[in-house]
Amino acid sequence: AHRIPRIQHTFEHEEESTETRRRREARRDTIKEAFLHAWNGYKEHAWSKDEVAPISGGWRTSFGGWGATLVDTMDTLWIMGLKEDFEQCVEEVKKIDFTTCEDEIINVFETTIRYLGGLISAYELSDKKYKVLLKKAKELGDILYTAFDTPNRMPMTRWTWRTSAQGGRVEAGEVTLIAELGSMILEFTKLTQLTGDLKYYDAVQRINMELQRVQHNSSLPGMWPYVINARTMEMPSNHFTLSGMADSTFEYLPKQHLLLGGRTETYGRMYEKAMEVAQRYLFYRPLTEHNEDVLLSGNAFPNEDEEPALDPEGQHLACYTGGMLAIGAMIFERPGDLDVA
Repeated sequence: AHRIPRIQHTFEHEEESTETRRRREARRDTIKEAFLHAWNGYKEHAWSKDEVAPISGGWRTSFGGWGATLVDTMDTLWIMGLKEDFEQCVEEVKKIDFTTCEDEIINVFETTIRYLGGLISAYELSDKKYKVLLKKAKELGDILYTAFDTPNRMPMTRWTWRTSAQGGRVEAGEVTLIAELGSMILEFTKLTQLTGDLKYYDAVQRINMELQRVQHNSSLPGMWPYVINARTMEMPSNHFTLSGMADSTFEYLPKQHLLLGGRTETYGRMYEKAMEVAQRYLFYRPLTEHNEDVLLSGNAFPNEDEEPALDPEGQHLACYTGGMLAIGAMIFERPGDLDVA
């Protein structure tokens, strides 16, 4: 692994005052109280289901029906010291049958980040004590791997899983959201690191080799638009954003660099190229009452003979951008990006 600069501030030589500690603990307790309100509502009204319906008190199947909220919440339970609830979830995870699904089409990206990511993070945070969590993660990883069995090895992100189960042909989509194509690298890479089976990393690394190859082929060279043809890797769209439908493909680049210990410069180069374009064409200062020095991330629409047009739309799904830029500023030693962050 390469030396990667530290991200976090070093606190060990600073003594915390009584007032600072009181304020910090009060904030922590407020967050935990809010979490428990939501979690207890889920346990009472939608236990083992995907989501609680908060107004009716019912539940919804929105992510395969395997208990998305339950699996996705386990790491938070552990961090908050709610070990009894965590172990209840472990017992429920044992019952999940990933080999069948209530939905005809599986969203591979959503399943990866919520279930595979949830299982892996719960397994690691609990010091790898609960082996069933890794067992179920591997079971799910093997199933999702089948979605990559296409002619060009790009995954069918909206996967007709019964077709695969019956031996039928599947193909990558001609209209694929870039977030759904490029946002599985962390979970699949970590599964390889935990199991030693290289096939998971191989599957997602192919995607990012293709994304790197075409990064300068779009109408805004250096960024990928929010829609891509995953069969041909062509990019006819001229809608560029760091917000929804594109967001995590960009967010995962510096995180993958960290996960791989800087062993390849590929992810850093892809990230830096994309951020240079985003800072030039997507970031803007909104009009505020007191003219505060703040930036938002909007959308860009390239024109053939003119500068790209800015659509100053601020989305909640772009809220990660400041944190991403701050991480990138540290690990890639780009101090100017910290001011932007």
